[in-house]
Amino acid sequence: MKKNRSGFLREIRSNGSAYLLVVPAAIYTLVFGYFTLPYMLIAFQKFNFKTGLFNSAWVGFDNFKFFFSSPRALEVTFNTLKLNFLFIMVGTLAAMALAILFNELRSRWFSRVTQSTILFPHFLSWVIVSYIVYSLLSTDYGILNRILAFFHVDPVNWYASPQYWTWILTTAAVWKDIGMNLVIYLAAITGIDDSYYEAGRIDGASRWQLIRHITIPLMLPTITILTLLALGKIMYGSFDMIYAIVKDNGLLYPTVDVIDTYVFRSLRTIGNPAQAMAVGLYQSVVGFILVWGSNKIVKKVNPDHALF
Repeated sequence: MKKNRSGFLREIRSNGSAYLLVVPAAIYTLVFGYFTLPYMLIAFQKFNFKTGLFNSAWVGFDNFKFFFSSPRALEVTFNTLKLNFLFIMVGTLAAMALAILFNELRSRWFSRVTQSTILFPHFLSWVIVSYIVYSLLSTDYGILNRILAFFHVDPVNWYASPQYWTWILTTAAVWKDIGMNLVIYLAAITGIDDSYYEAGRIDGASRWQLIRHITIPLMLPTITILTLLALGKIMYGSFDMIYAIVKDNGLLYPTVDVIDTYVFRSLRTIGNPAQAMAVGLYQSVVGFILVWGSNKIVKKVNPDHALF
């Protein structure tokens, strides 16, 4: 026991700066990830702020009925899964394709400038992005409607046409986050041993064959891990993005209303935190099952690509 303790202290002393960098993230995880776990009990209570967490009346699964008995429960669940699936699929494919293209560029100066340009939207808030979207889609002065008018096509009232918004939101999400995913995938490609490519060139492989048989297969572990992590939040509907861009536009609810926005409106009008906690617990459980199940499938196919 003493030997283990002395080894741990020696490790802390030798890598103190690295452990110091971990402290803020560890504190954040403890406070918001573990110290808040007891508050999941609210989902099974008629929570009263005066009596507190352990003295509120127990109501069993009554709070879950608020969501599951709603006529819109299936619609908002489907919208949440559909949008997040598109965000993950399109975002992964686009970032992977861009990473391979940038890796093939011979002009490093052009590559660095372009990467920085693509990364910049990641640091914009969704409020700013919502104004950019509005400048494109505004009925009277939007850029897209002006282009349509130039070709003598009738303008579209985008904010009253829900059928377009699945792909509008997907485009906005991919445009904003593709830069960060691009950095990760480029780092994965950079870590590939050059000897693989040299062996391929000696065997007469073309550029496309090198990409197909070396780059993409060796990127798969990174792609798999990031996808598994993203699946854990597939039941969370990017509330900040949707509420900033769409706001309370009821005309677009059929395609953009997700669980988070639905619960927010309900909480704002009803003011019952127990019902919101019940839906949040439902989202977390489904997310855990998806990550666990997907990881188990990946583990059977290729254990080296599994998350745990």
